[in-house]
Amino acid sequence: MNTNSDLKKELSFNDFKSQVLEDYKVAVTSRECSLLGRREVLTGKAKFGIFGDGKEVPQLAWAKAFANGDFRSGYYRDQTFMMAIGELDIQTFFAGLYANTDLTLEPMSGGRQMGGHFSTFSLDENGQWNDLTKQKNSSSDISPTAGQMPRLLGLAQASKIYRNVKGINTNKFSVEGNEVAWGTIGNASTSEGLFFETINAAGVLQVPMVISVWDDEYGISVHARHQTTKENISEILSGFQRDNEAKGYEILRVKGWDYVALIETYQEAARIARTEHVPVLIHVNELTQPQGHSTSGSHERYKDKERLNWEAKMDCNLQLRNWMIETGISTDEELIAIEKSIKKAVREGKKAAWNAYLNPILNERNQISKIISQAAASSSNKVFIEKINNDMLAIAEPSRKDVASASRRVLRYLVSENSPAKTQLIQWIDTYFNTIQPKYSSHLQNETPSAAKNIKEVKPIYNGSNEEVDGRVVLRDNFDAIFNKYPQSLIFGEDAGNIGDVNQGLEGLQEKYGELRVADAGIREATILGQGIGMAMRGLRPIAEIQYLDYLMYALQIMSDDLATVHYRTKGRQKAPLIVRTRGHRLEGIWHSGSQMGGILNLIRGIHVLVPRNMTKAAGFYNTLLESDEPALVVECLNGYRLKEKKPTNFGEFKTPIGVVEVTKEGSDITLLSYGSTFRIVQEVAKELLQVGIDAEVIDAQSLLPFDINHDVVKSLAKTNRLMIIDEDVPGGASAYLLDEVLNKQNGYQYLDAVPKTLTAKAHRPAYGTDGDYFSKPSAEDIYEAIYAVMHESNPNNYPKLR
Repeated sequence: MNTNSDLKKELSFNDFKSQVLEDYKVAVTSRECSLLGRREVLTGKAKFGIFGDGKEVPQLAWAKAFANGDFRSGYYRDQTFMMAIGELDIQTFFAGLYANTDLTLEPMSGGRQMGGHFSTFSLDENGQWNDLTKQKNSSSDISPTAGQMPRLLGLAQASKIYRNVKGINTNKFSVEGNEVAWGTIGNASTSEGLFFETINAAGVLQVPMVISVWDDEYGISVHARHQTTKENISEILSGFQRDNEAKGYEILRVKGWDYVALIETYQEAARIARTEHVPVLIHVNELTQPQGHSTSGSHERYKDKERLNWEAKMDCNLQLRNWMIETGISTDEELIAIEKSIKKAVREGKKAAWNAYLNPILNERNQISKIISQAAASSSNKVFIEKINNDMLAIAEPSRKDVASASRRVLRYLVSENSPAKTQLIQWIDTYFNTIQPKYSSHLQNETPSAAKNIKEVKPIYNGSNEEVDGRVVLRDNFDAIFNKYPQSLIFGEDAGNIGDVNQGLEGLQEKYGELRVADAGIREATILGQGIGMAMRGLRPIAEIQYLDYLMYALQIMSDDLATVHYRTKGRQKAPLIVRTRGHRLEGIWHSGSQMGGILNLIRGIHVLVPRNMTKAAGFYNTLLESDEPALVVECLNGYRLKEKKPTNFGEFKTPIGVVEVTKEGSDITLLSYGSTFRIVQEVAKELLQVGIDAEVIDAQSLLPFDINHDVVKSLAKTNRLMIIDEDVPGGASAYLLDEVLNKQNGYQYLDAVPKTLTAKAHRPAYGTDGDYFSKPSAEDIYEAIYAVMHESNPNNYPKLR
């Protein structure tokens, strides 16, 4: 006879049994996807595969602790977790493997990233925020090892801000800062500096962050003894363990095959991080990797027989299976039936995903094949055209490359002919590229009305007193207006807080707005960037300050691989509108020269690069960016903070347009294009040139990415017919980029009566001191003489040779 207590226990066990069986089904499904996925790569249907086999059971435990509103910042082995939270199914898994460009079928990246890179939709189709508190969130993965760590820090810090800063509208973003940011990383990747930098920063900041280290003792083929001191990441990090004397981490260790212990460990980690806002490190060891690192090779090449036998015995799925039988949760026969059913489901899901990928391409091929046949029928090159068509049709599983290539090669045989079929072919190719190209190229920037380039200029207003102040005061008072206007805005960086930044552009603002909104940070540029990315992905408006432009090099990988690609790699379903503030131009010395603009421009496409010539222009850019929702780098002129500027009255409201140049002096003889501190030198030289009858038109680029969206420079060339670009970057750097923009994109070549010139710094970095600057970067005399030489070549009588 059952008592009430007995009945509760029985029901509880039945519920537990049901949960365990469901977990096992997810684990087996994930493993079968990995096994079949590898075969799909090796047979050529997919290009590359990297899978989560061997990590299934700990990810099931993690999923149980993961709550709505939480964020994941992981790496490419977390497929079981994504299945467990309901964000990945069999067909979606294979759609990612095949790079299906349909976002409804492959929601992780729309085919832009290889399989194993996971994300969820933070934005709706119109680019508006979803309610992140009512869904389980995954920030979009990147491949570079440990690159997910800096972003993880920011995702966690957002919860601290939401919990402790008053006045922010938390709707859609946070419930009292209770959200945990969960990170995952392989044991070998903990050797990366980004991992250690993030570990240290999170310990200092005390944010709700849980890092899982999946430890299978290898990094590709390299054993842990070559990776980690003592071969044990949690042991060497034990000094971070918190105690009664000092804050730090909670460090937990658990075997990756122990289902019950894993559940208990992850529940405890969630409790600590969620309630106490203490970071937690979970070292999950004794894991396996049954298929090796990836489809690039086999692990039998580098694991000895003893290790392989151990892995076969200690496989986490097998251990879970054995435990279920031992505890009476299930029988061997029941589990065999489940496994067979799952194998069938995975095969069917794979087939459905492949058909969904291939069928649209087959339809496109059929369309163009008919047009090609019509073109061949009326062509003198019928034999050659039919061969192209037949070769295309013979491909059993064509790609879009095959379709596009064949149609374009046919045109070569029709070059001297005119027919309705040729016209139809040309129209089809044009339509095809207009339709297909965006599947691979769209959403580098915001494509909604909130795009920064759509924010109209609002000019500074002056009260008529012509009061002049240091440029830093303009910045300071504008930041004051920003922090008052946007409660969700905050700024942080080296020396940004207590002393109000090294140039006093934030003077007194920490005292006014608190240490969380105007904050000092350690000397750790990569994680300063990461803080900004993560917080921006959760609805805050951070400004990450990198003290000098040269120090951006420490964070450039994160800017390039993560921030610049967030919107692109999610096809517009995630965003990180981070503003990166720094200062540079005309600095002195090899390590403080601020001259790497060309490299920056070519590495961070997807981020606006803004180069204001003074602080009023800079302040206007901040105001524009905060009204928009796109990432940007703002480079203030280091030697402009003490220069006098008129003081506006409409702080926080005036806006510098993005992508728009400014003609500061009109002229008729030559167009001079420059930016930043060098621009001020160009302005002075233009005045001197008037004394010898050279009337130059002077244009401030202001915005390098994007550049001159109204094509105002080419309008100037139509008047002057001559062009010189003056820049302090190395030869072939930003000046070459600007020259390409003007000549090729704006077709400015057609207006030139003289060879376009660039004047740059020397190929080396500048030597230290005033003389080092003078002999390394363009001086006023260099600029004057270069312009004069162009005019001498055009009219030697009026402008005799200088020397």
